[in-house]
Amino acid sequence: MNDQSRPSDPQGSAPQQAPQPSTPYAAPASGAGTGYPSSAPYTHRYGAASDASERPHEQTQAYPFGFTPQEPGKPSPSKPRSGGFAAAVVAGALVAGLVGGIGGAAGYQALNGDSNGSSSTTSSLDNTARTSSASLTQGEIEKVAQKVLPSTVQLNVRGGDSGGSGTGIIISSDGEILTNNHVVEAAADGGEITVSFSDGSIARAQIVGRDPVTDLAVVKAEGKSGLTPATLGNSADLRVGQDVVAIGSPYGLESTVTSGIVSALNRPVTAGESSESRNVFPAIQTDAAINPGNSGGPLVDLNGSVIGINTAIRTSGGSESGSIGLGFAIPVDLAKNVASQLVKGETVAHAKIGVTVADAVESDGMTTIGAEVKSVSDGSAAAKAGLKAGDVIIRVGDQPVASSDALVATIRGYRPGDKVELTYTRGGEQRTADVTLDSDGGSLGS
Repeated sequence: MNDQSRPSDPQGSAPQQAPQPSTPYAAPASGAGTGYPSSAPYTHRYGAASDASERPHEQTQAYPFGFTPQEPGKPSPSKPRSGGFAAAVVAGALVAGLVGGIGGAAGYQALNGDSNGSSSTTSSLDNTARTSSASLTQGEIEKVAQKVLPSTVQLNVRGGDSGGSGTGIIISSDGEILTNNHVVEAAADGGEITVSFSDGSIARAQIVGRDPVTDLAVVKAEGKSGLTPATLGNSADLRVGQDVVAIGSPYGLESTVTSGIVSALNRPVTAGESSESRNVFPAIQTDAAINPGNSGGPLVDLNGSVIGINTAIRTSGGSESGSIGLGFAIPVDLAKNVASQLVKGETVAHAKIGVTVADAVESDGMTTIGAEVKSVSDGSAAAKAGLKAGDVIIRVGDQPVASSDALVATIRGYRPGDKVELTYTRGGEQRTADVTLDSDGGSLGS
């Protein structure tokens, strides 16, 4: 297993969080009795300088976003929330308390599964399909479901005192499965993972590698061959408004299919926060229903090609809240890059520019206008490009940067060694600089 230790700030320094807004954000979180520290997508400061004048973010106790089976007639226990801050929980969908009920004795006997089909191995990571932006027609979702369901699994995780379930995507015929790190994190230290396949079979699984920074992981089912890998698409081709389908196991309900559209692209979202890391990623926003249990599952286009990994939701508040039409997925291009490194046993390399940043605000103190550089690391990509403290980064390539989180999310979508153009302001003058992105030290491979 290639676990990664707590990562450094992708821009070069540890974050200092600022107060959160009062609107509750949430994402399906991990299992029974465990929660994740609160954080809100898009709005709080990332990488603020240590002498920043703003009051530091006050940590609240997050509630586990999932459900725990109750005795008949007994209400669900309330979960604590701190007043004045968003109660946000890890994005993605671990449904609590379901591990012990999987398959009973028959299920346990089937854990090693049947090794059927061809002995050759195929991988989704070797091929990329064209993304479809076609409009929805009668029977289209049914066809998509028939194609994608055999490549979608339910993951049931037990580790220590916690347990839960999420979703995974088959990426190789011999059992490699892509999912969220927060789905399997509880099993990282000697826990247990079982995989439920669409044909009813069950197998044990082991962690191949995890990347807390991007909230992605790969596990491998034991004793399996001849599986149907998902077709991986290209998230760079996505268009706002195109139809998409989400598949997963919300609340433990395997093979659930919902549909919607791409509501927005490159949305900076905080997800997967745990003891190891807090991460921000450039999310695909969708109104397809995503609930606790969907984490790690596929968001697909009308060709049935995976274009995102369902990871986070925003809720209207309350420990039992579900989808309100605001779901977020990790773009598949980012996921393919991370997964290809994990399956090779490499430590995942993440792009960075080597600056500490904070939200730049207008005179009203409320409206963010970019990411203000607080410090520049010696010898970093930013230093080589001539950036200085006080510069305000407002664009990376063609992507506007309206906040520090937006900068972090945008850079995360690139690879070390990529060349990008930064647009920034200095003393009221707009400038540009070409930057070759640094690596945070992960193995780049050959």
